[in-house]
Amino acid sequence: MVEFHQDDQSYDRQLIMGEFAVTSDNVRLHIEDTSEGEPIVFVHEFGGDQRSWEPQVRYFSRRYRCVTFNARGYPPSDVPDNVSKYSQARAVDDIRDVMEKLKIPCAHIVGLSMGGFAALHFGMTYPERARSLVVASAGYGAEKEFESYFREVSKEVAQQFETLGSEDFSHIYGLAASRIPFLVKDPRGWSEFRMMLGEHSAKGSANTMLGVQAERPSIYDLEASLEKLTIPTLVVVGDEDDHCLNPGIFLKRVIPACGLHVIPKTGHTLNLEEPDLFNGIVAEFLSMVEENRWSPRDPRSKPSEIMKTS
Repeated sequence: MVEFHQDDQSYDRQLIMGEFAVTSDNVRLHIEDTSEGEPIVFVHEFGGDQRSWEPQVRYFSRRYRCVTFNARGYPPSDVPDNVSKYSQARAVDDIRDVMEKLKIPCAHIVGLSMGGFAALHFGMTYPERARSLVVASAGYGAEKEFESYFREVSKEVAQQFETLGSEDFSHIYGLAASRIPFLVKDPRGWSEFRMMLGEHSAKGSANTMLGVQAERPSIYDLEASLEKLTIPTLVVVGDEDDHCLNPGIFLKRVIPACGLHVIPKTGHTLNLEEPDLFNGIVAEFLSMVEENRWSPRDPRSKPSEIMKTS
């Protein structure tokens, strides 16, 4: 806590607290807890870390309590050596354990890519603890026709991290097709993203790729569970993030209270590539949720109907 003095009145206000949560399987996760208000927990992507949410924390901490954390395998969080310590289910429980540490019973959960999958699974596993879900850039490995390929290429990526090291491989991984729009649009922003990627633990990145990315189920296999998900949900994708477009439409169709926003001329790293657009989209969504105006689709609006004749 930081004490301020203004007009001879003292008051306490939490600004930024860096600390660690210890998970139920004894792994330390680095947390930053910023400001006060309704809590938002941000869950980062594979190629990023908690620093990737800086444009969002700077914006939303004016009105919200913003929590970021580094996933296991991302220093200063612990880097377990055994790949068995990494999984989609474990990533979900890590969000829960962060919330437990901070005594947060319920929060808006905002996730990007790997974090978007974790947010989605968190909503299915702990629905009473999610006020809303933002699922951004989530789709890689979900498409059934590319499922086997994705698992194999994930193993290759893991091997490259361990063989080349994070710094050298970041120059390759950072030039994936869905990252090019970011590079073209904002070279300095992309360079900062690439630099942070190069600072990651090679062992942690490899284990995350093998244990989480390569093993998570396709969202198409979760249709029955997703149809029962009643949490207000916003799916956000970039229109040049090709392998997230169809999964995004699928989520829109099956989750009852789901909206879909497609950002034009934008790739995978959309919260950094278009921070103002992303922040505005999410802010409007959160406002709608808090006013209880983000409801399931009206049953009169039938997807099968083209025109009404009677």
